[in-house]
Amino acid sequence: MSYGGYPPYGQPPPQQGGYYQQPPPQQYGAPPPPPPQGHYPPQQGGYGAPPPQPYGAPPPAQPYGAPPPGQPPYGAPSPQPPYGAPPQQPYGAPPPHGQYPPQQGAYGAPPPQQPYGAPPPQQGYGQPPPQQYQQYAQHYPPTPPSPGYGPPQIIAWNGDADANGLRSAMKGFGTDERALIRILANKDPLQIATIRNAYTRLHRRDLEKDIKSEVSGWFETGLIAIARGPLLHDVHLLHDAMAGLGTKEKVLDDVLLGRSNADINAIKSEYQRVFRRRLEDDVRGDLSMKTERHFMIVLQAVRAEDSVPVVKAEIDRDVADLYDATEGKIGTDEMKVCSILTTRNDNQLRAIAYEYQQKYARSLEDVIRKEFSGHMEDALLFQLRNGLDKYMHRAALLEDAMAGAGTKDHLLVSRVVRYHWDRNEMNNVRAAYEKRYRRTLTSRIRGETSGDYEKLMLACIGENV
Repeated sequence: MSYGGYPPYGQPPPQQGGYYQQPPPQQYGAPPPPPPQGHYPPQQGGYGAPPPQPYGAPPPAQPYGAPPPGQPPYGAPSPQPPYGAPPQQPYGAPPPHGQYPPQQGAYGAPPPQQPYGAPPPQQGYGQPPPQQYQQYAQHYPPTPPSPGYGPPQIIAWNGDADANGLRSAMKGFGTDERALIRILANKDPLQIATIRNAYTRLHRRDLEKDIKSEVSGWFETGLIAIARGPLLHDVHLLHDAMAGLGTKEKVLDDVLLGRSNADINAIKSEYQRVFRRRLEDDVRGDLSMKTERHFMIVLQAVRAEDSVPVVKAEIDRDVADLYDATEGKIGTDEMKVCSILTTRNDNQLRAIAYEYQQKYARSLEDVIRKEFSGHMEDALLFQLRNGLDKYMHRAALLEDAMAGAGTKDHLLVSRVVRYHWDRNEMNNVRAAYEKRYRRTLTSRIRGETSGDYEKLMLACIGENV
């Protein structure tokens, strides 16, 4: 669904020296044509959303996982299509397994049981969600958990052959590393869980322990990350990031920021099951002051669900609140900014960033850079960039793990494995990487890794090795 002034999905508002850039023929993030008089941009529709609906119309049905209209694929040389025009071709590769949740609700649709434009109840930032979001939770479906974060499932797929293949690759003299890569690198989270259970049932052995005894280095780290599955690996990443002296803040950001409420609740529950400690207590013990309060809001899991519509009056209030908390006063109300960026969904964040640029002629990213520093600045930029274009953001995170002197291998492994669980997502990240950095992700990884570690990373991004 397209509308007047909002840029197509994946394109942020115009910025001066900001985060996103695009070389000629058209600058990435170039300002869209002005909206017709009296029109407002509707909510960014989900993939494959139909043309705009009348104000207050019920959300139209749409394919699950289709690309957004008005957005050419990464790297396409053609110019931007007109606003509201259907996409010329799918955004990235079609998903072979699973798809994205549909977006629901037209832009401008008023929240249920609340007059359009009515002010929300006064609410302290960082507290439980205001009444308007409680109403949304009652009337809009929750975002489903990511693959591997929901309840255990029995799937119509037999993992016995792969379990036997893994055992054959590791028993006796030597290890067949190529077989380990071939079996593990292309499975989805439910298949990995099935293989792990079959391995224990058939061989009375623990797959993770056997891998640790047979291989080493970053190749071992990558295989263990896959064998654990996304949820268990996340909780181990969090625990390791907070163990000992210091905190690996980037790991906390990767695992916790921009996640759905369902994923956050699953992570908290699994963390307590595995380590017999509340995740909130460990995070509170490792962070301090307002950064600690920021992550406490994140762990409350009160983010607007993806199905909650963008309402123009609420976006305008958020934009005004952000200005009043930053540029509009001496000093900064950090917690107000943290609360808004943490509790709004991606469509709302895109609308907020666009309207802020339109109203104050400055990008919200520049404001955050000016007003914040340290870990809080990094966390807020992570949330904003993830909302503006998650594929381009993830491409930038991969580059960050490889840029500069030396490779940040722990970040490269965890990020590659995290994105590989959904093959369609990985295809989009690869396309975004090539669009931004003018080289393939494959060639970049080859330049930073070697041996079986290199082969595993390449297999995870979809290369045949």
